[in-house]
Amino acid sequence: MKLTRKMVLSRAKAAELHSVRKLNCWGSRLTDISICREMPSLEVITLSVNSISSLEPVSRCRQLRELYLRKNRVPSLAELVHLKGLPRLRVLWLAENPCCGACPRLYRMTVLRNLPHLQRLDNQAVTEEEVSRALVEGEEVTAPSREDLGNGPPALSYVLSAVDATGETPRDPLSLGQEEASVQGQLGLKPPSRDRFPSFSQREAASSRKNRNNILTAILLLLRELDSEGLEAVHQTVVSRLQALQKQELQEDVE
Repeated sequence: MKLTRKMVLSRAKAAELHSVRKLNCWGSRLTDISICREMPSLEVITLSVNSISSLEPVSRCRQLRELYLRKNRVPSLAELVHLKGLPRLRVLWLAENPCCGACPRLYRMTVLRNLPHLQRLDNQAVTEEEVSRALVEGEEVTAPSREDLGNGPPALSYVLSAVDATGETPRDPLSLGQEEASVQGQLGLKPPSRDRFPSFSQREAASSRKNRNNILTAILLLLRELDSEGLEAVHQTVVSRLQALQKQELQEDVE
């Protein structure tokens, strides 16, 4: 459902859109809030329990101080880019959206790194110590392209943008940073061989390596969100998979 001029004026009890300062649209089944671009004086807006996926329209609301978006369909923390230009934003409630992911700490650190002026996030006060940690532990996000929005799971968008912020081909796993490389070592993973596909044409081999590298890069980044129990489960799965592959290779050699 689209938020219309009539709905806004009725709920805000205002005569013109440019004069609206507070608006409550809780639980209104909204998917389109593009009309927010026409409300430059908006200071507080409640949009919780709807189906909103894009925050771009509120990027025009330069006076916005409080934004409530709990239980919507915001797919990626890359949407935070649209809030960076709001100098007065101090309260944000974004919990229970797909972009929050499985790691609350990484989510909170990423939000605070990109919006360090927040005083309250998801109904919890923000401390100066948190903001300082966020500048180190959080991820810097960039707005995804339209092509990116149409490919792959939305929850991965902000993670992948940290690796490929310029749109270039992701780095080869052999040249990953120390953190990703250490994860490989912990799981007992060997660097992929560059000569694994000798029977393929050069083009097919390059394409296959690129796809494999993209998948490996995404996996290594997602591992950062797991605790020790989760990493142990992954380790056991990897060991079992390696043993199965080694057994299969031995059988092929015998034949």
